[in-house]
Amino acid sequence: METPNIPLAERLRPQSLDEYVGQQHLVGKNAILRRMIESDKLSSFILWGPPGVGKTTLARIIANRQNRKFYTLSAINAGVKDIREVIEDAKHQRFFSTPSPVLFIDEIHRFSKSQQDSLLGAVENGTVILIGATTENPSFEVITPLLSRCQVYVLKSLEVDDLKTLLERAISADVYLKTLTFKVEETEALFRFSGGDARKLLNILDIVVGSFSGSEITINNKIVTERLQENIAIYDKNGEQHYDIISAFIKSMRGSDPNAAVYWLARMIAGGEDPLFIARRMVILASEDVGLANPNALLMAQACFDALKVIGMPEGRILLSQCAVYLATSPKSNASYMAIENAAAHVAQTGDLPVPLHLRNAPTKLMKDLGYHKGYKYAHDYEDNFVSLDFLPEKIAGTTFYNPGDSAKEREIRARLAQMWKDKYKY
Repeated sequence: METPNIPLAERLRPQSLDEYVGQQHLVGKNAILRRMIESDKLSSFILWGPPGVGKTTLARIIANRQNRKFYTLSAINAGVKDIREVIEDAKHQRFFSTPSPVLFIDEIHRFSKSQQDSLLGAVENGTVILIGATTENPSFEVITPLLSRCQVYVLKSLEVDDLKTLLERAISADVYLKTLTFKVEETEALFRFSGGDARKLLNILDIVVGSFSGSEITINNKIVTERLQENIAIYDKNGEQHYDIISAFIKSMRGSDPNAAVYWLARMIAGGEDPLFIARRMVILASEDVGLANPNALLMAQACFDALKVIGMPEGRILLSQCAVYLATSPKSNASYMAIENAAAHVAQTGDLPVPLHLRNAPTKLMKDLGYHKGYKYAHDYEDNFVSLDFLPEKIAGTTFYNPGDSAKEREIRARLAQMWKDKYKY
């Protein structure tokens, strides 16, 4: 039999819940989504989870199971006009006994506010049942009025047992693969490179099978690794490279190289990366890696993120470039990041230490009688708005969590803290 032109992942796309692998917390026996599906009742919802865990497949299965017309739009290339056309068509398809059609929107987090607004009326009156799919937290990316009309269900990366099931099904059930002879010696590399992504697992299997000239296929860690390295462009088109390039981008800014930063930025833009994902990562870096060495960095990154929502692409690439260059050329400090890491580690070791009495709130007479708030000194009543006082639990008094870095700004902070606290903290 000739090698099929249709990718393995598409050939094996499940057609029913019984064929669906993973997400048992949602579609397993008596799980919330399964009950909704089998009751023939359906309300709008959003599926939030990483790539390749079955969001699109689940939406199709639901529509087929309930005999609902299925519309699909991708937020990458659909606009308000496309949404209105679908809604109008859905209105014309409705009859008294006909269930509302399903409108599936992939990557709904990429829709602008106006695009999301255009969905509200149709979702509200039941013209369509909206099923959105997103890899980003919908609390940040979906407008509140639309989010309030949808349940959010979280999908998880596939477990090793799920990947084993998929592999076994592919080998035994696929119309082409079942004609071959498989010798599965090891699966660790196969599952590790797939990263809990069903589509990626099947794409890797496609690559490995395609590398053999005969009908006998051997799968082990060495072969999988070698075949992927030989076919890295195919494998990485929408997968591993996403993480590698964002990593290179972050490390270039952290390493104060604006030239490398804008190069990796350009690579991500050319590859269709979500610009808000890039901007969000720069907000994190501004605090984690620049910090108080240049406090304006966080303001710049946040302004970039907010402006990008208004401007959009392609002009948004200019905002991203300006911010990336600014962050790359800023002095660096991870002192604030290390401070919370140090404090968190201390909390894990010492547990819930009591709040000192003088720092406790005392809204009632009983609390005051018990000594709550007694001995507290209001800093603004003292010279330079400072008074030496114990603010940590007694057991860890004098512990230093924040150690200022060596940038000019943090040297000023270090000197001021040392002058105020004397020997209480080590600066």
